[in-house]
Amino acid sequence: MFKYKSYIGRVDFEDKDDLFHGEVINTRDVITFQGRSVRELKKSLKDSVDDYLDFCSERGEEPDKPFSGQFLVRIPPEVHREAFIEAKKSGKSLNAWVRETILKSVHSK
Repeated sequence: MFKYKSYIGRVDFEDKDDLFHGEVINTRDVITFQGRSVRELKKSLKDSVDDYLDFCSERGEEPDKPFSGQFLVRIPPEVHREAFIEAKKSGKSLNAWVRETILKSVHSK
């Protein structure tokens, strides 16, 4: 993983091309970069993010910022009730219980 201006890039290796391909993963917009070495990857990420920000600025658009940590989840009412009950049983708010449950799931991989 590489990071530049809060944008995080994930890198994969393409054996066929003998090239690393990267993509910014914490924004909904598509920002890609590539290189054959760590130095090239870091420079390419920086250039791609700066180009993206310049492009948005030229068009008068607000760039998609890295995720804020807040999102709305739509679930069936009965699941909402069950989650609320589980949170109360554990002595937590629903928000704290959901956060803890998601963190456990994400970090168990």
